[in-house]
Amino acid sequence: MNMETSQLMAAARHFTLQLSSTRRGARLARLLAVEQLCSWDLGAVAEPVAQIVAELANNAVTHGHVSGRDFRLRVIVTGAAVRIEVTDTQGDHMPLVEDPEEAGETGRGMLIVEALALRWGAERGPAPQKTVWAELALPEADPVRAAGVRAALSRGAGAGVAAPRGAASRCGAT
Repeated sequence: MNMETSQLMAAARHFTLQLSSTRRGARLARLLAVEQLCSWDLGAVAEPVAQIVAELANNAVTHGHVSGRDFRLRVIVTGAAVRIEVTDTQGDHMPLVEDPEEAGETGRGMLIVEALALRWGAERGPAPQKTVWAELALPEADPVRAAGVRAALSRGAGAGVAAPRGAASRCGAT
C-alpha cells in the first residue's frame, strides 16, 4: 500500500471483505455493500452502487475465477465519492467495454458500469491479481450527476437492463 492510498484510507470510511468466487459470493457482495452504505446513511447511492458491485462481482466470478481462490470487495467513501473495487486472481484478463450490437446476450456489464460511474478502470497486480474499480460522486458532491444516475436507474440503466430486484426497499424505504 503506497502513502497516497494509506492517507485515503485514513480519511475515508471503508469496507472490505473476501468472498468465495461463486454466484452466491457475488450476490452477497451486492447485498453487503448496500447494507454497509445504509449503515453509513448513504442510501442515496445504494442503487447505482448495488448495480456496479453486481456487475464487477459477477465479472470476477465469471472471468476472474481461479479454483480455490476468492475475490475481494472494497467500498471506500471519501467526502466526495464512493469507490468500489473488486479484486480477483486473473490479472491477465482485463475488462472490456463491448459494442452492444455485437455483444449478444451477454457482455454488457462494463457498459452498465460506464453509464453509472463517473469513471472506472482496471489495474494489474500484485501478480496474479487485478482490481477493477469504479467511482460515483456522492449526491452532495455532484447533484447534477446524481440526478442523472437516478434517471438512468428509473429507465433501467440502458436498453434491456432492469433495476435490481428489491430496488424500492433499499435502506428501509417502502
